Amino acid sequence: QVQLVESGGGLVQPGGSLRLSCTASGTRFTVNAMGWFRQGPGTERLLVATFTTGGTTVYADSVEGRATISRDNAGNTVYLQMNSLKPEDTAVYYCHADVTYYDGSARVREYNYWGQGTQVTVSS
Repeated sequence: QVQLVESGGGLVQPGGSLRLSCTASGTRFTVNAMGWFRQGPGTERLLVATFTTGGTTVYADSVEGRATISRDNAGNTVYLQMNSLKPEDTAVYYCHADVTYYDGSARVREYNYWGQGTQVTVSS
């Protein structure tokens, strides 16, 4: 199967920047879509930014103009660069992937792989 490993969270001052990364690993798999969600205290998990299955990018209105999602050539690692951070960006950030993999001879599509989450705190 596939694992998603995130890194790059931490404490950032308002107005600062950070870069998150997420790498998908496993055997015999293809990433169909990959991106980032976040969940603040007492809130639901919401989209931040993602690459779609068509390769386009989608951003939440709340981060438009402040966030950039990018990926490596293989498409198995995605990065989220966030600038001009605000206290309301404080959340656990989760990597998400839609993946196709082979389990023996069986082709399996898993629409919702999640990373373990990385905490981002924006505070002075």
